[in-house]
Amino acid sequence: MEQQEWWKETVVYQIYPRSFQDSNGDGIGDLRGIISRLDYLQHLGIGAIWLSPVCKSPQDDYGYDISDYQDIDPMFGSLEDMEALIHEAGKRDIRIIMDLVLNHTSDEHPWFQEAKKGKDNPYHDYYVWRDGIEGTPPNDLTSTFGGSAWEWVPEIGQYYLHLFSVKQPDLNWANPKVRQDIYSMINWWIEKGVGGFRLDVIDLIGKEADFKITGNGPLLHEYIRELSKETFQKGKELLTVGETWGATPEIAKLYSNPDGSEFSMVFQFEHIGLDEQEGRGKWDLKPLDLMELKDVLSKWQTELKGEAWNSLFWNNHDLPRIVSRWGNDGEFRVESAKMLATLLHGMRGTPYIYQGEELGMTNVQYEIKEYRDIELLRFYKERMEKGYPEHEVMESIYAKGRDNARTPMQWDDSHQAGFTTGEAWIKVNPNYTEIHDAENVQNPDSIFHYYRQLIQLRKDHEVIVYGDYELIFPEHPDVFAYTRTLHENQIMVVCNFRGETVQLPLQEHLSSSAKLLLANYTDMLPDNELRAYEARMYLMQNN
Repeated sequence: MEQQEWWKETVVYQIYPRSFQDSNGDGIGDLRGIISRLDYLQHLGIGAIWLSPVCKSPQDDYGYDISDYQDIDPMFGSLEDMEALIHEAGKRDIRIIMDLVLNHTSDEHPWFQEAKKGKDNPYHDYYVWRDGIEGTPPNDLTSTFGGSAWEWVPEIGQYYLHLFSVKQPDLNWANPKVRQDIYSMINWWIEKGVGGFRLDVIDLIGKEADFKITGNGPLLHEYIRELSKETFQKGKELLTVGETWGATPEIAKLYSNPDGSEFSMVFQFEHIGLDEQEGRGKWDLKPLDLMELKDVLSKWQTELKGEAWNSLFWNNHDLPRIVSRWGNDGEFRVESAKMLATLLHGMRGTPYIYQGEELGMTNVQYEIKEYRDIELLRFYKERMEKGYPEHEVMESIYAKGRDNARTPMQWDDSHQAGFTTGEAWIKVNPNYTEIHDAENVQNPDSIFHYYRQLIQLRKDHEVIVYGDYELIFPEHPDVFAYTRTLHENQIMVVCNFRGETVQLPLQEHLSSSAKLLLANYTDMLPDNELRAYEARMYLMQNN
């Protein structure tokens, strides 16, 4: 069996702070609000919290544009509040994983303010600049948020690179002074007691702008190995996870090599693109093909075995709600939410739960004026200017808009879903009166308690953490099923992805020792029938 690590055995819970819990009535979630909900998270059973960015920021991209890495944005509280959160979480055996944005800063960061003063300023080379003529960018690199990735600065007659918003200038990792300042900052946070880091778009730091190489640049892994050696490897048993949109299994083996030279694990996104038209991007929709999903997830399960570690996720702050996306958020909301959770949590890797996922929170359908996301609003503007029918544009937004994940946490059926005593920064999902934590916690058959059971099973059964994966019924068009095997123990996970009953010769794979560990229906049909979105997890001893 491979090396045991705490971060392989735990479950991580992602918090998007501005939407989790407001403590002061200003409509924006904050650190004191998170502290007030730690008992809830301890009850759920998670072992780490990944906190979306809380550092000081103008909030052009909701915190992913940092102006001071070593301070907390006042909207979330103070540095003392952050220290209190680390301490209070630690008392509950929960570690805080910070979100580090190292590819770029805010244009309001002191480094960039100095960099704009002139080419001879010592901070000028902290960013990526190119000479040029106003109106003629150095090349045709485009920003993720639309338009050119180059912005003209007339006072110095140069362009700077921004792969995201114009207010997010890219750092120049080729400059060793940039790297050393970053390492000092990370070590400062490690001394504060954080349990690890999620590295935002880390696969872009090796970019070669002149050659239009953004992801997986030639020096990427050299930079990451130096970063790890100077920070993460100095003890502390940190969880480190890289956001790597361009990763393949082979590249992932570099990122999360068991020798600890880079990260603990990676976020890979191959499965996330399966419901978009090939080569078109996330807004151009197509139905999910279950066979493709089986192929992709199984590939990542088998090819990383013993050589790298997976992150398991359906949701995050950038993605729509999974129960609306690949489940059924109407008649079978509870069943399909539990099914999708069963499929993921039985796999090899560290599961991540995004806030509200454990309640079965759903996507929203708002008027365009009620959305807040910079990416979504730019998409709407661009498509409308190109003459797309508005209903088609809105269908894409309903399906894929990032604000689906950013509506406030639904705590109860009181004013603003118990999120704030004021008015929330973004509209609360109107279904909060039916879907909320208070109802979930009181109902023993709720999605929340199902997640608690999945988390506990992971703690109780080593096979779920370290067992070998094998896909079964690979050609079945409606069922995703697999086994995990460790020594004499085996679990079998069986999930029906359809909203109707399907037939399955399950007996072929069930031994006489088979014991049902978990199911999302309370009564059982014969082994060869699975109802709409039915999920089962069995335990077997193979002597």
